[in-house]
Amino acid sequence: MTDYSLESFPDFSNSLLGPKTAENRFADPNVQVDLTTQLQVLAGSEVLSRAVERLQTEYPNITIEDLRSSLSFSPVYAPDSTGKGKVATKVLKATYISTQPEKTQEILETVLAVYQLYNLEQQKLRLSKGLAFIDKQLPEVRRSVLEAEAALKTFRSGTNVIDPATQAQTASAALDRIKTERQALDAQYRETYASYTSVQRQIQLAPEQARTSARLSESTRYQSLLNQIQQTELELAQKRQTLTEDHPVIFNLLNQRRDQLALLEQEVGRVLGGDAGQLPTSENQLNAGQFGDNDLSLVRQLSELQKNLQSLQARDRSLAQTEAKLTAELKQYPELLAQFNRLQPEVSTRRGTLQKLLEARQELGLEIARGGFDWQVVEAPQLGVQISPNARRNLMLGAVVGLFLGGLTAFVREAMDDKFHNSDDLGNQFPLPLLGAIPELSSADLRDSLILPVAETQSPTFTTPELFQWQPLRESLDLIYTNIQLLQTKNPYKTLMITSAGAGEGKSTLALGLAISAARLDQRVLVIDADLRNPSLHYMFNLNNHQGLSTLLNGNVTLAELQTTPQWVYMRWDESELDPGTLPPSDLSIDVLTAGPLSADPVKLLSLERMQDVLKAFENNYDLILIDSPPVLGVVDTIPIGLGCDGVVMVGRMKQVTRLELSKAISAHKRLNVIGLVANGVTPTHKNYAYLKA
Repeated sequence: MTDYSLESFPDFSNSLLGPKTAENRFADPNVQVDLTTQLQVLAGSEVLSRAVERLQTEYPNITIEDLRSSLSFSPVYAPDSTGKGKVATKVLKATYISTQPEKTQEILETVLAVYQLYNLEQQKLRLSKGLAFIDKQLPEVRRSVLEAEAALKTFRSGTNVIDPATQAQTASAALDRIKTERQALDAQYRETYASYTSVQRQIQLAPEQARTSARLSESTRYQSLLNQIQQTELELAQKRQTLTEDHPVIFNLLNQRRDQLALLEQEVGRVLGGDAGQLPTSENQLNAGQFGDNDLSLVRQLSELQKNLQSLQARDRSLAQTEAKLTAELKQYPELLAQFNRLQPEVSTRRGTLQKLLEARQELGLEIARGGFDWQVVEAPQLGVQISPNARRNLMLGAVVGLFLGGLTAFVREAMDDKFHNSDDLGNQFPLPLLGAIPELSSADLRDSLILPVAETQSPTFTTPELFQWQPLRESLDLIYTNIQLLQTKNPYKTLMITSAGAGEGKSTLALGLAISAARLDQRVLVIDADLRNPSLHYMFNLNNHQGLSTLLNGNVTLAELQTTPQWVYMRWDESELDPGTLPPSDLSIDVLTAGPLSADPVKLLSLERMQDVLKAFENNYDLILIDSPPVLGVVDTIPIGLGCDGVVMVGRMKQVTRLELSKAISAHKRLNVIGLVANGVTPTHKNYAYLKA
């Protein structure tokens, strides 16, 4: 009997890859194809049962078991850039073994047609469910936006304050200006008062007396009467030298002087008006009003200085009243600012959630209109070729050799085993706290927890965010997050780098799990994919990777562009398994900054100064920033990343990482703040599971 195999089977390729040129036929870094899932779908009962229905017309006795026993699928590998190694492509190869060459070709063609149709149906179904879910959420989100906006409007109308921070800043600036102006006024007042005192000492009169004397000195009639009186007194003095007091001439002169004084007093009253009382005696009236030009200039200067002093005092009183009013107003702003800071972020957050839901709805609608992705055939099925004349003998020989080599390998591995097998070994090996353990994921656990439809032959992976609803995994990640917070309660860690000694140890799983744990506690979380050599976060969430960390590190973006680069990820979180029927599903959202386009020199791109600038730009917008970094060994990328973080968490996968590898990784980060270790892939006990399910 001769066996035939079709090894040049239609290599399935996603139509999103574009034209099949020599450059993108086997790889495209901008498109994520989960080959593991596709292989499981191809070998699943749904696709094979449909294929059997079509094939039974020509092969009535064919069954699903017949297909599974002879049909196999595998990824296609292509040479890497060096030409020495191989890399997995986004192309699948199918092989069918049969004794009939035509049968191999027909069966593979049928499987191809069935899978293409099934894939389109499932894609459209998933998109439709997502669109229905968003349509269900939109009314509630819109209502919450209106409630938040109404609360903010009520606050503004009730307090007559639009933006407390801006208005408080304006009032504070005005108060500072007033204080500065009062200081300047005080200095000006002191200077003017000094000049006033100096002029007053020169005149040797009170300001009021000086002004009345100046007014009288400027009166022509007063000066004329004063001259007449002086002439009369001179004549009276001359006559008294030769005549007695009762002489008629002396008597007439005295009467003349009395009349002149009366006229002088009347002129004083006319000139001074109500101020005439300041000259109570005739003697004062005779002495007043005899200022010269210099005295009059001093009087005018004294009067001007007095007016200036009064003006400065009035201005200072007005400023003092305004200062008191602003001081009282500023005392009210802290409470208003606290209320505003509670209302405004709520409005912004709810508006952002609504905007992201609308964008997601539009994207889903466009995807449905496009009809989803369609796998294309790179190479059509051909007739089978003979591969073995004696398969049974080869299988038996292979089994014997395999058993021998397997036993020998197990013996050697046991003798040379330097790996960690449980979390206790990890915690006792290094002087660092063991923050927690992540349980090993199995198909049986997933089926029991009813999270995802996992087949018995399907191997689960941590590449699907929905898997974090598996309760043991969720509980362990919540415990790790709590332990991290307890390490530093006064000043919680703001930025954390998640890394490991080697690849495949669960860095991305831990980073995403901690982000979900923090988001469930209403924390604003940003996850950054800093692995610029082998990024993965945009694959997990099916995000656009045209812009990301690499574009920000180039330094050619504005602050506004930098803060809008992270992409929003929305998740529907179901807590009902904890208490069925009582806890409704909740909404979770985190922001993800993808790695961006790959760089030819990641070490240069991850310079310490630029990386710290990027982290500081995000610190005010988020409560927690988690950085998914490259592995430590073999590259130096983690050093500039970790120097810009508050702490570093090291994760190690049990039965994979060795003591030597983890020791080297920790030693390489002595300059960094390594806060603890996390054990991944720990086999949980039955007792723990029973308690969680109770």
